[in-house]
Amino acid sequence: MILGAGPAGLVLGNLLVAAGIDCVVLERASRDRVRTRARAGFLAAHTVRILERHGLAEGLRRHGRPHATCEFRTDDGRFVLDYGALGRGERHTVYPQQDLVADLLGRYLAAGGRIRFETEAVAVRDADGPRPEVAVRDAEGRPGRWRSRYVAGCDGQHGAARRSLPPGAVRHHRDHGVSWLGLLAEAPPSLDAVGYATHTRGFAGHMARTPEITRYYLQYAPGRPADAWSEERIWDELELRMRAAEHGPLRRGRIVGRQVVDLRSDVLEPLRHGSLLLAGDAAGLISPSAAKGANLAVLEAEILAEALIDDLTHGDSVGLDRYSARCLTHIWRAQEFSQWMIRLLHSPSGAGGEASFHDSLRRARIDSLRTSRSQQDWFAEHYVGV
Repeated sequence: MILGAGPAGLVLGNLLVAAGIDCVVLERASRDRVRTRARAGFLAAHTVRILERHGLAEGLRRHGRPHATCEFRTDDGRFVLDYGALGRGERHTVYPQQDLVADLLGRYLAAGGRIRFETEAVAVRDADGPRPEVAVRDAEGRPGRWRSRYVAGCDGQHGAARRSLPPGAVRHHRDHGVSWLGLLAEAPPSLDAVGYATHTRGFAGHMARTPEITRYYLQYAPGRPADAWSEERIWDELELRMRAAEHGPLRRGRIVGRQVVDLRSDVLEPLRHGSLLLAGDAAGLISPSAAKGANLAVLEAEILAEALIDDLTHGDSVGLDRYSARCLTHIWRAQEFSQWMIRLLHSPSGAGGEASFHDSLRRARIDSLRTSRSQQDWFAEHYVGV
C-alpha cells in the first residue's frame, strides 16, 4: 500500500510493479490535480541517473533542459558560478515536477499499477502487526479500509502516515523565521542562470521552469496573505531587489500562481515503524532554499523499493532494517546545506550588535563563494548532490 501519488509514491509504485509486486496507490486528489499541481523543477544528476536506471526518464530526456549556472546579486555587484564545471562536474536538469509526475503516473498505469484517486487515507492502524490497516474515505466521505503487508507513507507532512506514528517517533523541527512569496509567472526567463539576490528589503530569487514560465521568490513578511500585493507591486519589488536598474529589466508577465512558503526544517526519526515506512515529505521536510525535496524523495523511493523487493521476493529483511539509517544520512546532509543556504541568502532579523555581527558573517560567506575555488567546489558538490 502506497499513500500519496507524488514523486516518492509513483517512483516506488513503478519499481514495485516492475518487480512483479502487487501494490495500490491511494491519492486524495483527483487525477487532473495530480498531473497539474506545480512544484519544484530542478532534478539533480543522481535523480536523473535513478530515473534512467529504471526506464523512467523518457520525458525528461526529451524535454528537460540541462542547467549548470547560478548568479548572485549583492550590494557588491554580481557574479556567476558555472557549478557544472566545479566540484564533481554535475549539472541539474530543469523539468517541471508536474511533468515528471505525469510521466511516472502514465508509466505506472500502463504497467498495470493500481491507483485510487480522490481516496483520502485517514489513519494507519496496527502498524506493528503482520497486515496493517489503512482507513480511508472517498470524495463523498464514505469510509472504507485496505489491508496490506506494508504501508509506504509518501503522503506529505500532513498525511495519515505521520498522524498515525506510534510512540517512539522523534520529530526534529525548526522554523527559520523566514517566509517567501512563491510566484509562477507567464514570462520567459530573464536570466540564463538561477538568480539569487540579497537586498536590504529581503531576498529575491529567479528560477526558470520552461521557455514560457518562470518561478520567482520574494522574501515576505511571515503571516502576510499571498494576495496582499498587486502584480504591479510584485514586479516592482522583484526588479528593485534583483537590481534590474543595474543589470537589466525583468521580462514581465501575468502572475498565474502565488503561495506563501514558510522556511522550515522537519525530520522524523526513525523512518520505519513496524510495517509503516516513511518517504518523501512524510520523512523529512526541507526548505526550498536548495532544491532538495523532490530529489530526496526519488532517492528514498529507490532505497525503499530495493528493500521491499528483497524482503517480499527473497525473504531478506536487511534492507528494511537499514532503510531508516540510510535515508537519514542523506536527509541530514541535505538539511545542513539547506541551512547554509538560508544563512547565505537572508539577513538576520532584528537590530543591534548581534544582528550586525551575523550579517557581516553572511557577507564574508558570499565573498568566499565569489573568490575561493575550494569554496566554489564545495558549493557545487552540495548544490547538485543528494
